[in-house]
Amino acid sequence: MIHEKINAVTPASCLSRYLWLLVPVAVLAVAIVWLLQTNPLQGFNNGAPPVENLTIERTVLDHDGVRLLVRAGGSDPMTIAQVQVDAAYWNFSQEPQGPIARGDTAWIGLPFPWVLGETHRMTFVTNTGATFEHEIAVAVPTPIATSGSLWSQALLGAFVGILPVAIGLMCYPALRGAGQGTMTFLLALTVGLLVFLLVDTIVEAFEFANASAPIFQGSIMVVLTAAASFVVLMAVGRRGGSPTGVALATFIALGIGLHNFGEGLAIGAAFAAGAAGLGTFLVLGFALHNITEGIGIAAPILKIRPKLVHFVGLTLLAGGPAVLGIWLGSLAVAPHWTAIALAIGAGAIAQVIVEVTALLVRSGNRAEYTQALSPAAFGGIAAGLALMYATAMLVKI
Repeated sequence: MIHEKINAVTPASCLSRYLWLLVPVAVLAVAIVWLLQTNPLQGFNNGAPPVENLTIERTVLDHDGVRLLVRAGGSDPMTIAQVQVDAAYWNFSQEPQGPIARGDTAWIGLPFPWVLGETHRMTFVTNTGATFEHEIAVAVPTPIATSGSLWSQALLGAFVGILPVAIGLMCYPALRGAGQGTMTFLLALTVGLLVFLLVDTIVEAFEFANASAPIFQGSIMVVLTAAASFVVLMAVGRRGGSPTGVALATFIALGIGLHNFGEGLAIGAAFAAGAAGLGTFLVLGFALHNITEGIGIAAPILKIRPKLVHFVGLTLLAGGPAVLGIWLGSLAVAPHWTAIALAIGAGAIAQVIVEVTALLVRSGNRAEYTQALSPAAFGGIAAGLALMYATAMLVKI
């Protein structure tokens, strides 16, 4: 007989392991103290100025002039010595005063009489002589959160977000009697439109990430945020098995809603910067672009009879975030926050693509290899991509 000796885990052994973990921590602490005290890197100092970086995150134009929120990203604290506006030097105020530490922000105030509708170019000069450019493409007063402005923005958000999703969901009664081939086509159509939204969201997220301060490592931030969003939503969605019916429609609405939130931030930020004016044609373009999303939300619930409250909830979940996004974006949210919101939306859309594709594979005749490879599926994916691409042409300026 072979006897196995099992080492019992005692409190003393656990304490010993924790004490051993203190050894590398202590060595690291000693190394840091030595580095700070002796400064061995001073021998590499050839007199060159430190690397500096300045990002303008917010611009506010009002009757007092121009205020800008800047973020430092250099290796050492940096000092803004002079500010030029349209090639002329102007007195400026800074809050808080003094050098701006790496990663910190400061407000720069300029009593500059900006001209409505004009373009103004600013140059920040540091005490080392480094310069950083910023352009106000179209000078307009920065929106102030008043009941009137919030109501107008809510109406716009409802028209480009809530209304088109509701119209798409109104197709539900006409689609309920669809056969298996039509069901496969509609599910595949949903996959196609979601794939387009995923690519579009990622591209927009990277654009805002590139406009954010380098300290945030924009591209890596977008990838990690999207991956975390995908993993979390997959874990939540699969707790009771693969979502179907209303549950899957809810996840689709959530993914679309997060995408619309990011688009709302972009629209609101463009208004705040004076870089966009949504005419009637563009507003109608946004509405047509989002109607297809409502049809995609309806696809997983065609075999059941949801209550009216479910349709209302799905509509608000998918379209309502556009209103909130425009509100926040008009108050000039920093680019890195918009990039994070879009990245979360990208992760949510990727999760929905996986779940809808899984439902597509499970549907239909089990004797077939898979419904996902049928002509109806390929046609639906192509139609979804084509519809989203064609309607997106109406809103790109």
